[in-house]
Amino acid sequence: MADSQDYLANDYKVYVDVNIDHKADGTIRPRSFVWEDGKRYQIDKVLDIRPAASRKAGGTGLRYTVCVGKRETFMFLEEDHKVGRWFMERKY
Repeated sequence: MADSQDYLANDYKVYVDVNIDHKADGTIRPRSFVWEDGKRYQIDKVLDIRPAASRKAGGTGLRYTVCVGKRETFMFLEEDHKVGRWFMERKY
């Protein structure tokens, strides 16, 4: 069982299903994601991609700054043990 610090560190982390495009130049572009309530959100624009850590949720990877409607948010492509998973920060 994880200790309470691990639980709190991951309380803000939400793993999401993501539809992506793989470009010929090797880049990956997320197009939509499914939030934990099952609702799908379209990504209107990718503004930035850079290696970064999530200060709220913990974890590192490629941080995608995306626009969903008029809102800007972060998506992270976390590569742990050579498995890529997408997560986002839960807002409280």
